[in-house]
Order: sequence, then structure tokens, then C-alpha cells
Amino acid sequence: MTFSHPWVLLLAAIPLALAVWEVRRTGHRVALPFDHHTLRRARVVPKLLLAANLLPSALLLAAIALIAGPKGLGPPGQERVLTNIELCLDVSGSMSSPMSSSPDGASRYKTAMAAIDHFTRQRPGDAMGLTIFGGSVVRWCPLTRDTSAIRNATPFLDPETLPSALSSTRVGNALRFCNGVLAELPDGDRLIVLLTDGFSSDLGGGQSTIVGNELSANGVVVYAIHVGDGAPPAQLSEVVAPTGGEVFSATNLDSLTSVFDHIGRMHKVRIKQSQRESIDFFLPFAASGLGLLSLYVLSLLGLRYTPW
Repeated sequence: MTFSHPWVLLLAAIPLALAVWEVRRTGHRVALPFDHHTLRRARVVPKLLLAANLLPSALLLAAIALIAGPKGLGPPGQERVLTNIELCLDVSGSMSSPMSSSPDGASRYKTAMAAIDHFTRQRPGDAMGLTIFGGSVVRWCPLTRDTSAIRNATPFLDPETLPSALSSTRVGNALRFCNGVLAELPDGDRLIVLLTDGFSSDLGGGQSTIVGNELSANGVVVYAIHVGDGAPPAQLSEVVAPTGGEVFSATNLDSLTSVFDHIGRMHKVRIKQSQRESIDFFLPFAASGLGLLSLYVLSLLGLRYTPW
């Protein structure tokens, strides 16, 4: 046990001195009724009177201990291991095409953003960022726990309204950019969720494996989701395999949200034990002080202090 203000404990000398004085003080003896009772009674009652007279000193000791701020070690805490998730979204021109299996004819982009909205609401406490790419890369939203910033981006990123620099598809360039962002983080899990609908112009000639190894070296896991019809390009599997991730295919909103739910289950929240912290330890001293005060009040009903 420790105290926030240990110097206050020096004041304990006052009630201790008063207690010693109470025990050792002498004075003119006054005959009391119990002096005429049996010897056994005569020995017990003076001790009760002395104990009652010592109660104020004990109460003062408890008050000084409370003022000193007693501290004790709390139980081991639990701390959530942060998961850093970078959402890497393809906004090339083809993402404005409608999803063939979508009942409302929504575009691939709007379907992807609806699934991202669902995913961000399922992972409270995780840090998420949004990077958009085409021929170039734009980090739209840095890693944050306020995922509403990602959900509110939907009206501004429609491929039909974006500049031509984002019209093509360069997945490798985007993944390298996200890798650089996640590599700077001091701790926490590192995850990239890639959403794209087409073939990448910069993952050929073995580049997909090279990019995958770069990501793996920084402990980054990549999940790629092919948004649209047909099978995912083989280059996605090649870039994802070294990281330990998976490649998925989604043709409508339901299948896309199911993929995100699957990714969420694969990366469950991890809890680690944190160090025990010093916390206030007032209860024992407050309880003892209350008990001493109650005893002293009761003693005044029959054990009265006398100045002799």
C-alpha cells in the first residue's frame, strides 16, 4: 500500500501522543459507584472507560490516513488489441457499371460503399482508413476510430465524377501505398481489405508475388474482394497468398456483406492483460473511521469522560 501524500502521515504523531497521555495520565482519584462493587467489576469498568477515552485518538488516526490518500493495486485490467484496417477501394471507371445481380441496378461502387458501411458498424473500436485508387492513389480518410468519416464519403467518390487520373486500375500501386501507411504503425494488427472489379495493369510479370512478399514482411494481411461478374483474376490470388489472406467474389450486396462478415469473424477482437494500476483504497479506512465514530457516540451514553 502507498499514499498519495505520505508527508501527511507525520500528523499521526498527534493522536499517538494523545493516546499515550491518556494511558499514562494521573490525577486525583474520585470514588465512583463501581469502586464499591466486586473486584472483578472494578477491574473491567476502568478499562472500558480508558478504551472509550482512546476512541477520539483512533478516529483522528483514521482521518489522517484518509487525508494522506491511501492507494492499492487494482486487479489486472484488460486492453483491446487494436486492429488497423485499411479499406482500399477501386474507383476506376468500370466501378460505375451496374451490378448484374443487384435487384435495384445499383452500381458496383455504390454496392461496395453500402457493404463498407455495414462493415464499419460491425467493428466498433477498430481503426479504419479509406484509400481510393485507379491509376493514382488518394488517401481519402486516415486511420480513425470515428468510422462515420468513411461512411460519409459515399457522395464524393462516385467514379463518374472523379478525374481521369483515377480511371485506370493499378492494384499493385495502391497496395504498396497502403503497405507504407500500415508499416509506420507502432502496434496493433494490420489488415487491408481490397475491393476491385478488374484486371490490374501493374501486377504482371511476377509483380503480384513481389508486392505480396513486401506486405507479408510488414505483417500485413490482405483480403481481396472481386466486385462484379466472373472469376477473380489470378493475380489477386498471387498477391494475397504470401500475406495469409483470401480472395472472395461478390455479385450483389448480400454476398458482399457476407464476405465482410466472414472477414470480421476471422479477425476476432483480441484482448490482452494490461498492467495493474494504483487505485484509491479509501474503503478500509473510511469503514474503520465510521465504526470508531459509532462506538464513541454510543460510549457517550454511559461511559462519560471525566476531567479528574
